[in-house]
Amino acid sequence: MAQLFEVHPDNPQPRVLQQAQQLLATGGILAVPTDSSYALVCRLDDKATVDRMRRVRQIDDKQLLSLLCRDLSELSSYAHVDNRQYRLLKLGTPGPYTFILEATKEVPRRVSHPQRKTIGLRVPERKGLQLLLELHGAPLLATTLIPPGETEPLNDPEDIRERFDKVIEGVVDAGSCPLELTTVLDLVPMGTGGEAVVVRAGLGSLARLGL
Repeated sequence: MAQLFEVHPDNPQPRVLQQAQQLLATGGILAVPTDSSYALVCRLDDKATVDRMRRVRQIDDKQLLSLLCRDLSELSSYAHVDNRQYRLLKLGTPGPYTFILEATKEVPRRVSHPQRKTIGLRVPERKGLQLLLELHGAPLLATTLIPPGETEPLNDPEDIRERFDKVIEGVVDAGSCPLELTTVLDLVPMGTGGEAVVVRAGLGSLARLGL
């Protein structure tokens, strides 16, 4: 049975999130609230759990997962970032944006784009998720929690627990999330003198990034 961890959305309790982090450390999958919607998360370095998370969502290895980082310095360990890209990243982090960048060797090949060798990265603003990342001490792999065969992400922690009770280890309940997906920007072209490409317009404002 999936454990339910109730945390305050503005003042998350470290003790509760430490218990949730222990599940991650032992190969668990958690449902967590983000800046945009609920997501499933797991450790980056645990292939069996990553494969299991894909099975829960019923997605194959062609659908890319995102990497949740605590800040820009951690993000730059997992992606090649030049000065132009960094200036844009600074405008949008933390926030509801997913940035596609060239992956470094710190990113396992099985989770980066097979041809482009890119990875989607996020620096979330949500306080509970930031604290969970801090307690975990490393980025987490994430996928939006959209049930198989459906098109909208789930937003009710009790509903998530009921529907995924037997296939995930825990649900962090910090209330509802916006039901809009992140804005996705491909920053790879900026590395060769081009411009950022808007892959998906979502919750993150383009004006905030000067686009």
